[in-house]
Amino acid sequence: MAEFPDERHLVVQARAHLDQWTRTARAEAYAELFEGDDPVVSSEEVRLLDALDSELERQGGDGVWGTDQYGIHTAGTSSSDTSLGVVCVYHPQITRDSVLRGVDELDDETEERLNAALWTYSERVATLIEEELDEFVRRTQS
Repeated sequence: MAEFPDERHLVVQARAHLDQWTRTARAEAYAELFEGDDPVVSSEEVRLLDALDSELERQGGDGVWGTDQYGIHTAGTSSSDTSLGVVCVYHPQITRDSVLRGVDELDDETEERLNAALWTYSERVATLIEEELDEFVRRTQS
């Protein structure tokens, strides 16, 4: 049987943890960005995002907070000591024709603020997952 290159083996092992890292990072990023002393959007807008999330889940979807997707890549990042990194491969976004737009009409300015917040959230989740990945790689290689 052929042996996997070290990096490939590491990616396979890390992917087994990706779902758990994602769940943990989502909770941390949500608390940090939407529940803290200086949230990225107003409490009313957070309630709107949560209402959209609930409606989408009732329809059988993943909701707002479950549509973001992440992957492990091998190109490396400037903030990492390893050649592995994390990237958000799907950012949730509200558009006129997307399911995230919901039944309530949003004005363009609110839509843009919410989309910017969702982008920031997804990028923060990716950063938190990458921190877990870096720690995993350090433990695995020691």
